[in-house]
Amino acid sequence: MVVVMQEEALNDLFRCYTISDLVAFIESGHIDKFAPYKCAEQRHQEFNPLFHAFKCVYTQAEADLMRYESFPLAAQPLKSIPFGIKDVFNTSLMPTGMGSSLWDNFEAGNNARCVDSLLRNGALPFGKTITAEFAVHALNETLNPYDTSRTPGTSSSGSAVAVAAGIVPFAIGTQTAASIIRPASFCGVWGMKPSFGLIPRTGSLKTTDTLDTIGFFSFFASDLRRILSSIRVKGPNYPYVYSNVDKRGPYPKVPGELWRVGLFKSAFWKTAQPAIKANIEKFADALQADSHIELETIPDHFGTDLHSDHQVIYDKSLSYYFEQEALARDCISSLMREAILRGNSISSASFKAALESQSLLIEKSRHLFAEIDVIISLSTSTTAPLRHETELPDPSLIWTFLGMPSINVPIGLSVDGLPISLQLSAKKYDDYLLLQFIDHALRLRCLSNSSIRLPY
Repeated sequence: MVVVMQEEALNDLFRCYTISDLVAFIESGHIDKFAPYKCAEQRHQEFNPLFHAFKCVYTQAEADLMRYESFPLAAQPLKSIPFGIKDVFNTSLMPTGMGSSLWDNFEAGNNARCVDSLLRNGALPFGKTITAEFAVHALNETLNPYDTSRTPGTSSSGSAVAVAAGIVPFAIGTQTAASIIRPASFCGVWGMKPSFGLIPRTGSLKTTDTLDTIGFFSFFASDLRRILSSIRVKGPNYPYVYSNVDKRGPYPKVPGELWRVGLFKSAFWKTAQPAIKANIEKFADALQADSHIELETIPDHFGTDLHSDHQVIYDKSLSYYFEQEALARDCISSLMREAILRGNSISSASFKAALESQSLLIEKSRHLFAEIDVIISLSTSTTAPLRHETELPDPSLIWTFLGMPSINVPIGLSVDGLPISLQLSAKKYDDYLLLQFIDHALRLRCLSNSSIRLPY
């Protein structure tokens, strides 16, 4: 492989080359195996003081200790690739503060299982990204790199900004409502929330047992598949995943087979910004030009009841898991206190009824979307609002509640220079079908492989 890199590219590897490219460069000896890590260090020194994506970073020596070189795989798909870790995942060499002063400098003494999976696939932990308090809603110190007066999203914002600023090529996060999709949308990067249960949550902060989902951010769409395959569970010990994912393979759709795509105009479509709706409709029109795609508009079958059930499950779970933290009233945010108070007022019967409703709606969704391969919807109803403004609701919570995979797709900039995105979703366990559709859309040139690139 003969590749001539400009100095600019060497200083900005993660927005110039995909993870696949970088691994190939390392394996061929074209670049040193620590070149990506050194690039991350340089970008961190330059941009983290501006945008506050990382709470802390590993040193080179510490990263070496976690490379699992004594247990190498035959192939390492993430060989020497640095990544960001939302500060809700246990890590053995760095504290896990979960966005709270109550847990600052807590030493877990182990790695979350998903972190270990990435390490075994060759990735290097670069550092812990800033999160909202207990991964809930309170805005933290992370700033939106497109406009620091705007919100970057809340819970997983540090991970999204780390990727948007080119500090790391990918970062992991969590979503309980919209905590991957919203930051990805507001910061103009690719973000994937896989099917519920596809990535193990061992060693990560619990907030809500039936909603918490681990996902990740990436600068390039073509790297999503590689990251997912490195981090998810596999094999017959996981019967649901084995039957619905493993046996179908990484490319479930037969080449040339018709794609059935649904445009989902939820109740929030009416209040969404015109520019966002126009860009989504433009994308839908471009898809219709392909004879292998059949597009239809699908109605919102869920209404507001789903959101009410989500709130009941969420608040009741927070009041249970953070019962002790609530005693330190002055050390938690007013937002967290209010959520816990709401949860304390919810009866066990109401909580159980909401859980039963979730199970019924998950089953209903399988039938509603039985003939649909991919769903197009809003990622967010607006571009990033000002930090003091309340974010308008969007459909992300729906797909989280139903356990369905969803991906934020960056598609352009607004007239005021803020990222615009759309969301693609699919039935539960159709993660690879969703990724295959993105591959198809990339070939049609309906989408760009890269995230929206900042001018620095």
